Amino acid sequence: MTEKIRQIKKYPNRRLYDTLTSRYITLSDIKEMVLKYDHFQVVDAKTDEDLTRSVLLQIVLDEESGGVPIFSRELLSIVIRLYGHAVRGVMGKYLESNIHTLLDFQQKFQEQSCAVFGENPQMPPDFLAQFLNFQQPAMQNVMSAYVEQGQKLLQQMREQIQNQTRAIFAYAPPESVEKPPR
Repeated sequence: MTEKIRQIKKYPNRRLYDTLTSRYITLSDIKEMVLKYDHFQVVDAKTDEDLTRSVLLQIVLDEESGGVPIFSRELLSIVIRLYGHAVRGVMGKYLESNIHTLLDFQQKFQEQSCAVFGENPQMPPDFLAQFLNFQQPAMQNVMSAYVEQGQKLLQQMREQIQNQTRAIFAYAPPESVEKPPR
């Protein structure tokens, strides 16, 4: 049985209404739902248009404005440039896949540190150096998998660009192609 998606209605006055709890909520409440892995959808109250992505982007923007941002100016510039580029579709998958890999690594690190030091570890000062020396083979495996995954995604991007290029030039008549001067 699939879990029913919690519906949040967004009204023209920018208020958010949680239909499950029958109360108005804030962006902070939606952030909490994300952190708890709740399944939800934000829809326009009048048109039923899905607004979930724009609300999530607003939460990201709020998080980026306060504290230490995750996205550098350069990274944001790169992302903006990708919107008009042929690799746009593959890039989202690439970023998502890499973030999942990073989260998997973080989870494994936490599990291993809890196994060694217990739930509330009092780690020795040189713990990181000891851990890295002890975990070198495991780290190499994780990094190898990460590099392999990156190579596969780059190959997919290359193939997508080649296919798009073939599709573009398939419609160009041969006489319209300029010959280089001799």
